[in-house]
Amino acid sequence: MLEAEGIRKSYGSRVVVDDLSLTIAAGEIVGLLGPNGAGKSTTVAMLCGLLGAERGSVHVGSGSERLALGIDSHAAKRRIGVVPQELSIYENLGAAANLELFGALYGLGGALLRDRVAAALDLVGLADRANDKPQVFSGGMKRRLNIAAALVHDPDVLIFDEPTVGVDPQSRNAIFANLETLRGRGKALLYTTHYMEEAERLCDRVVIMDHGRIVASDTLAGLHRMLPAVATIEVDVDGTVDLSALGSVDGIERPTQNGTRVHAGVADLGRGAQALLDWLAAHGHPVQRISSGRADLEDVFLSLTGRQLRD
Repeated sequence: MLEAEGIRKSYGSRVVVDDLSLTIAAGEIVGLLGPNGAGKSTTVAMLCGLLGAERGSVHVGSGSERLALGIDSHAAKRRIGVVPQELSIYENLGAAANLELFGALYGLGGALLRDRVAAALDLVGLADRANDKPQVFSGGMKRRLNIAAALVHDPDVLIFDEPTVGVDPQSRNAIFANLETLRGRGKALLYTTHYMEEAERLCDRVVIMDHGRIVASDTLAGLHRMLPAVATIEVDVDGTVDLSALGSVDGIERPTQNGTRVHAGVADLGRGAQALLDWLAAHGHPVQRISSGRADLEDVFLSLTGRQLRD
């Protein structure tokens, strides 16, 4: 339903997105993850037609209804709904009036527009607040109205750019339910987030990008298979650990240290934990605390993009 092939964007000599390709099928949620500065925002802008690609192509739809952004831009954009990270609603208009305005911009009117507005408000749980102004809404309600504004023209493709920023757990779960309903209706959804647990819960596939390129694209199970470690160990220790020497210990993968906390992956939890504790004891690092867990999407993400700060 959405296909990007070899898209590229640069600013002067700095390449921000480099030869990026991805597809999203109807009834599928694809997560787009990456560190700050990886090129996610530029990618999203090109996928929804707000920014032109220097080369490559973006198509919406399939078969005889396949449209190209840049060639059939007007018609193609009408099939895309965008939920931006920054709220794009009018605080002094009622909730329904907001949606009527956005629907009118897509050429809707009359009974069809009224029906679409009612359906969008019902989906996001704001039907009983249709006449209230967003200026009296909570942050979560504003986020849900922001989603409804992207739905009113009934697009085939929906792009969500960090839609749960600053909302409470109840609103977050309500937004998740909205996305799962839309997937069930056959919409194609792209979801960008910095919250790994959201991607794990929602996404059928996850695309990880860094330095403008895709470094991994697979299901969660496929991404987990990329890790040599199936479990993780964290210990609080005294002193600075020689990570290079620790990483050469058989069974210990990619150790890192943040303050007193040492994090490492292990292929076998029993043997790996014993090897780690033995090495730390032999090198004068008393252990104050130890915990373990299974490797997750965050471990995959950090193994591919590194642990250094990007800000």
